[in-house]
Amino acid sequence: MSKTTAASRDMARGDNPMLGIALMLAFCMVIPFGDALLKLLGQSVPVMTLLIARYVMQVLLLGPVMLWQKRGIAHIVRLPSQIWWRLFWRTVMHIAGISGMYFGLQHLPLADTTAIAFIFPILMLFASHFFLKEFVGPHRITAAIVGFIGTLLVVQPNFVEVGANVLWPIGTACTFVVFILVTRQMSRGIDAVSIQVVSGVMALIMLLIPVLLLNGESFAFFDLGWPSAIEWWMLIGSGVFGTVGHLLMTSAISYAPSATLAPMQYLEIPFATFIGWLVFSDFPNQLAAIGIAVTIASGLYMIYREQRAQNISGQGTD
Repeated sequence: MSKTTAASRDMARGDNPMLGIALMLAFCMVIPFGDALLKLLGQSVPVMTLLIARYVMQVLLLGPVMLWQKRGIAHIVRLPSQIWWRLFWRTVMHIAGISGMYFGLQHLPLADTTAIAFIFPILMLFASHFFLKEFVGPHRITAAIVGFIGTLLVVQPNFVEVGANVLWPIGTACTFVVFILVTRQMSRGIDAVSIQVVSGVMALIMLLIPVLLLNGESFAFFDLGWPSAIEWWMLIGSGVFGTVGHLLMTSAISYAPSATLAPMQYLEIPFATFIGWLVFSDFPNQLAAIGIAVTIASGLYMIYREQRAQNISGQGTD
């Protein structure tokens, strides 16, 4: 397959890959702030309280935007059944992913948890190839592998020390692969804001039913707690960062192929490392600094390759 053919195929699947990359970069900058608040809240706020607050904020923030843009909910009512099923599974994976990060951050530093979860881009590349039939060339695979090596240098995760707790971010990575695949498949049938609003309402229904039935019935996962004043502010902040971050990510997926965006997400590691140092005093050592440079280089290389692919496609030459 020629480079021109590959680029044309990607452009057919993504309207504007460079815009998608820019939105994903913004996601990588925003989401670590939400994760830092998640780690702080995990010390005292039950996971179910956090999840409900998260989705309430999502609906309150984006519901009015959707109603204003679409002038009502008629477009939601008209959605085909396949979109509804994908919205359902996307919501399930989102709840599972946030829960995995919540428990992982209770046992691991912010940068370590983020880095271990970044087995995701490699899984995403192969999933994009086999399930979405997106072209995954050697440059993208190489960028993902180099980015993952840089990730390991940043935090040097010691799997022997963390033991079974390493499964939390790994589980998050697996749920995020399904989350991205489902989002990509329905991104042309429903806009990003509506996805967030409908998913938020679905999540609240899924969470509130077991809470009403099982809260206080010896099922700790479904117990609620009343946050303090400062915890309320952190919950609001977590909801804002999470909502904005995932809106950026959902929009990015609608513009660019998943295989293009996967290596870009390694750029979340340097931001998470910086915030981990700023909030939790986890200062990276010299090897970690090298890893940050490698990770950034991997993401920048993918931007260069995507820009070059667009130029080749536009010129019609190799």
